[in-house]
Amino acid sequence: MRNLIAGEARKALTGRAWWYLPLAGAWLCLITTFGYVSEGEKAIASGSTALAVGQDVARAWMMMFLLSSVFGAVAVTRDYASGTMIRSMLLAGSRSRLFGAKLVVATAAGAVFGLFAVVLGTASVFLGPLPFGLEAAADGETALILAGVFVCCLLAAPWGALVGWIVRSQTGAVATLLALTLAVDPGLQRLVPDAAKFLLTIAMSSVYRDVKPDLLSLPWAYAVIAAWLAAAFLVGRRLVRTRDIV
Repeated sequence: MRNLIAGEARKALTGRAWWYLPLAGAWLCLITTFGYVSEGEKAIASGSTALAVGQDVARAWMMMFLLSSVFGAVAVTRDYASGTMIRSMLLAGSRSRLFGAKLVVATAAGAVFGLFAVVLGTASVFLGPLPFGLEAAADGETALILAGVFVCCLLAAPWGALVGWIVRSQTGAVATLLALTLAVDPGLQRLVPDAAKFLLTIAMSSVYRDVKPDLLSLPWAYAVIAAWLAAAFLVGRRLVRTRDIV
């Protein structure tokens, strides 16, 4: 199994996705960071604080979990897109072994995305306000926000991989993740907040300590995320075992 995981890791690092997606995520997060710090003086004049601005900057890096999930989906669906899934399964020895190996690689990639987000998020908190004449400030809550960002990136990658196994199409899997994260879940949160808090993306809001109302407490948020991952795992594993390979 170790050799299989190493082989899948090498495969995940081929092409452009392994460096393009983190850079795209960093760009999106930096744009959001710029918005917070550029408006920081107005926010402070309206009663906010430098500490609150710093916490908003840290929270801006939550967007990295979307790119982490996309990487997980691509790590699975690229074999379908290139027509090499049959060969990958033959080399793995069984469908279940390949299923497990890709999940391990995706989870490891999620940890890398999370560390990347935490490092750049920390730098943004302390360096971002300075060009605008604002005081850089952070506290324990800021650290908890960044820790939540890491956890979201870590969990989003296997979620993306599971969506990839279920959908199989690379375009379809990526479109599904983008739609759920950017449109469907936020839209339902506005329409039916009491029910939407049980959606995966909204539950992750509790983990990175979003300030929106109607969010689950942290233990319940983790339980909901675990339930979504477990459900996707069971569906994905069953489909891998029962569907035609291509």
